[in-house]
Amino acid sequence: MKERIQIALLAFGLAAAAVAAPISEISVDLRLDEIDYVSGERIRGVVDIKNMSPDSISVGRPASKDRLFVEVFRSSDMLQLERAREAPFVAPFRLDMNEGQKLEVFLADHYALREARRYMARPVLVHGSTRYEGQYRAFDVVPGIHVANALQMFSNKTGLSREFELVHWTRKGREHLFLSARDAGSGSRRWATTDVGAMMKLTKPTISILSGGEVVVLHRSGPDSFIRSEFWSLPDALEFRTRELVRDPETAGQSRVQEMYNKAGGVKAAPRPWWKFW
Repeated sequence: MKERIQIALLAFGLAAAAVAAPISEISVDLRLDEIDYVSGERIRGVVDIKNMSPDSISVGRPASKDRLFVEVFRSSDMLQLERAREAPFVAPFRLDMNEGQKLEVFLADHYALREARRYMARPVLVHGSTRYEGQYRAFDVVPGIHVANALQMFSNKTGLSREFELVHWTRKGREHLFLSARDAGSGSRRWATTDVGAMMKLTKPTISILSGGEVVVLHRSGPDSFIRSEFWSLPDALEFRTRELVRDPETAGQSRVQEMYNKAGGVKAAPRPWWKFW
């Protein structure tokens, strides 16, 4: 009987301690835009910080002592990745009591995340002597499915060439087209992969390299439309320039005929003399 009473008192004490345990006054969370990314994408996410403590949190500002970063691990063995470069993860910010803020972060700007596998990411805020950790967020890096290639040669930089590749992958239930690029020859730089938009497989996407350094990607985005994406490719730069919607000439012509038909009130019966019906 005495042992039963001791066990009951112990259980009650543990329950009371659990109820009395304070909830963390500072929280940090990470939300990723996608569940998988094509190799080379920057892997965008948003860090959400809430400060319910009486302290102020300051990161990246003059005299700031707090730190905010994201740890990344291989999912298979939880091996933590080393950072590829030392740079702030987010823009400088300050949070006073009862304030919160959402901050943009690009994981591939800080870690080598081109290898196709599953990863785990966790945000961490260090304030004072306390480390506040968010939940793990899983994401996959995939190679994509090959569509087309193109090679650019630079006349003003001997030995340097740039290899472009178009791949597609499903994103939010729709096929998307991606452009990746890497230098060869005298250079070995790998450029960030760009999502150029949703696509339909009715027409194979094309990539064209113009003499002035323009790289043009054309792909079908709908039954009667294409998307034309233009990039500016120079020896030391690869930048997105413009994106425009282009009507399909064939279906656009059919639409015009249909529009004229509707405005005319439909096809009218040709007048015929009454005697031709006998």
